[in-house]
Amino acid sequence: MNFFGGNNQAEQVPAGPDPLFAAKSEMEMYADLFQRISSTCFEKCASRRHRDSDLALGEMGCTDRCVSKYMEGMEKVGVILQRANEAQAAQAKSLQDMQSAWNNAGR
Repeated sequence: MNFFGGNNQAEQVPAGPDPLFAAKSEMEMYADLFQRISSTCFEKCASRRHRDSDLALGEMGCTDRCVSKYMEGMEKVGVILQRANEAQAAQAKSLQDMQSAWNNAGR
């Protein structure tokens, strides 16, 4: 209900994407990325022979390189996906332009 007593549904529906949903999705994505990096790099770099609570110097260096390579790979994949999305959006725009031209020509 608004200030003047009306119940305008259009005012209550936010325009555009839901920022809470976007933030929640982003947090889930980062949590998944962190979990994957942690498990992958720990499996690769942490020695199972020693029961120390701290990582050895070699293990720390290996983990640092592993995380760096993982992030570099994710960045390259992101660039490729961005280009694919841009190409798909351009193709959809082209198709929409052709359809509107076809509809205008038929009139």
